[in-house]
Amino acid sequence: MKLTKLFILLFTFLLILSGCASGGRDKPNKDNWEDFEKNKKLVIGFDNTFVPMGFQDKNGKNIGFDIDLANSVFEKYGITVDWQPINWDLKETELKNGNIDLIWNGYSKTKEREDIVQFTNEYMINEQVIVTKKSKNINTKNDLKDKILGAQNGSSGYDVFNEKTEILKDIVKNNNVTQYESFNEALIDLENDRIDALLIDRVYANYYLKQQNKLEDYDIMNAGYESEAFAVGARKTDVTLVKKINEAFKELYKEEKFQEISKRWFGENVATKEVKSD
Repeated sequence: MKLTKLFILLFTFLLILSGCASGGRDKPNKDNWEDFEKNKKLVIGFDNTFVPMGFQDKNGKNIGFDIDLANSVFEKYGITVDWQPINWDLKETELKNGNIDLIWNGYSKTKEREDIVQFTNEYMINEQVIVTKKSKNINTKNDLKDKILGAQNGSSGYDVFNEKTEILKDIVKNNNVTQYESFNEALIDLENDRIDALLIDRVYANYYLKQQNKLEDYDIMNAGYESEAFAVGARKTDVTLVKKINEAFKELYKEEKFQEISKRWFGENVATKEVKSD
């Protein structure tokens, strides 16, 4: 009898462990919208150093353009966003494994990423730029010959640097970049002359240098790549989630809430044609 009870307890314990281990393992393999509505929560992965898109202020509060926009989108559906800081280099893996439900933080839409994730409509245009100290006298890309270039791990800038080698990779020192976990670290090294130039998103560069009152000390030039569009990344199976986000974008624009958020962070309306269209 005792052995039977022991067996039952052991079997139950193993079932619990199995359930915990799966942790909603089916989450990446289905359309989860009904679960999001039921639980009234979803998880967004973001780089909490990417100003002004999504970052932590000095009090540890998550703020930024994408933070405000995403919260406004899901308020329409009574869903609360759980903002999860992640290693940006592992963002697609985190999404695939079900640890996060969306990638939303100045996430550039590229052909390579489209093979892995499902994108929402584009909501903002961005471009890659090269930031240098004016004292370095780097005025063209050719001036980067044998210079040390920095970039963030997993950023679209780093990806395109490796894909289109003729634009920058064949010029800079060692045909490679110094990689950083965050743009903050890279900008500190740029300021202290540990690198000569930084490949970075224009929105980040402009905001950071303005906040530091150092815009006049640096040159910002186009890196020579095609302009990029920011969009939200979801799992391929979360078709309804993407549809709901796209609908909310248009509604927020009609209500002028999108414009309000945009002007708060950029001083202008950054909405794309897709957001503006009926």
